[in-house]
Amino acid sequence: MSNFAPILVGITGGIGSGKSTVAKIFSILGIPIYSADDRAKWLMGNNELLKTQLIEAFGEQAYQADGKLDRSFLAKTVFSDPEKVKVINSLVHPVVGRDFLEWASSQDSPYVLKEAALIFETGGEKTLDFVINVSSPLKVRIARTMLRDPFRSEEQINQIINQQLPDEQKNELADFVIKNTDNKLLIPQVLKIHQQLILKK
Repeated sequence: MSNFAPILVGITGGIGSGKSTVAKIFSILGIPIYSADDRAKWLMGNNELLKTQLIEAFGEQAYQADGKLDRSFLAKTVFSDPEKVKVINSLVHPVVGRDFLEWASSQDSPYVLKEAALIFETGGEKTLDFVINVSSPLKVRIARTMLRDPFRSEEQINQIINQQLPDEQKNELADFVIKNTDNKLLIPQVLKIHQQLILKK
């Protein structure tokens, strides 16, 4: 890695853990944020090769008549089936990974953050220098998600949770852990990690 390339840092956490909130604090400090989930949605709608692969895997109904991704079809048909989840991840994650590295190479910052729900689950940590896990109690995460995503049932939220590694395991694998609980302030935890990462450059 050249002296000019930024340090590649992943930020992850289970659904409802608050990783997007934590990422926003880093962005206020001037750190560029790559939202893997947002870019995945964009690439699924705009990368022609990926679109072709998704149609081959899941049929024409994966896209609406206007060519837009049919997210409700995917939520009902794909994300409720663990085998289909493996297929979609095997198609989407490599494309997102290449897109992230291309984006990171154009950033002028000591480090960049890749915000992604799945990092350890997909082997994504192998392409990163460090990983931060945002940790939060399971009951709190479910309550937060139901409030944020009223279109999801508790059953759907639990299906997503079951596809993610348990928090305890991610905490062990991560280089840094941010605890997002009522008795822990987020900003001091972010500032501490920010200073450590700048010193590593």
